[in-house]
Amino acid sequence: MNPSPSQILVIDIETIRSTATYDDLSERMQKQWDKKAFNLKNPEDITPDEMYRERAGIYSEFGQIIVIAVGFYVYQEEEWHFRVRSLANDDEKVLLEEFVELLTKFKPNSTFLCGHNGKEFDFPYIARRLLVNGLQLPELLNTAGKKPWEVNHLDTMELWKFGDYKHFTSLDLLAAIFEIPSSKSDIEGSQVSHVYYQENENGEGLARIAEYCARDVIVTAQLLLRLKGQPLMEEKNVHIVE
Repeated sequence: MNPSPSQILVIDIETIRSTATYDDLSERMQKQWDKKAFNLKNPEDITPDEMYRERAGIYSEFGQIIVIAVGFYVYQEEEWHFRVRSLANDDEKVLLEEFVELLTKFKPNSTFLCGHNGKEFDFPYIARRLLVNGLQLPELLNTAGKKPWEVNHLDTMELWKFGDYKHFTSLDLLAAIFEIPSSKSDIEGSQVSHVYYQENENGEGLARIAEYCARDVIVTAQLLLRLKGQPLMEEKNVHIVE
């Protein structure tokens, strides 16, 4: 599986806990989180409420998606260009519908999704949240009944592993190794829920998160080129579009 960059959509998602606080959960979901929290490593012996604030967003059963950034390569004048767009919405269902509509513009048999740790996080998270919201899975995310080589998913972390299943490497570390300009700004992934729930006056927090997500997609796109033995794209060839 060695598709051309022009066949690849690079994606990244930003997720938050489904409610601002543990107390906002229904009694039924509180009980489910209590069970989940009991089985999680808890070295500091924090309460389920505190753990909910810190970790719920990474679990698709207790979180939701607020941003999906999608980027694609274009080959022009003998060099690669890259365009990325962030889809952001407080209403997860509307966001996912917009994402699915975007995917329909690409042929599923010849298009590949790529993300950093996408196979373990982004792709299954999106698929699960689509089902939770009563939406149909698009072909690019529907893996049921498919053989591994029939699933058009790429993962830059998996490419870097070279078969070492125990080796986790962050996108930020690989960006440093390959001298790719970092996507990190005033937000880190662990801060997304806080920014959304505490600093989102007039939607400014969501806009910051959307920009952060788009820049992660750019870094992933640059990393993929390096992992394919190709040079980085020049900054002037990378565009964040509305």
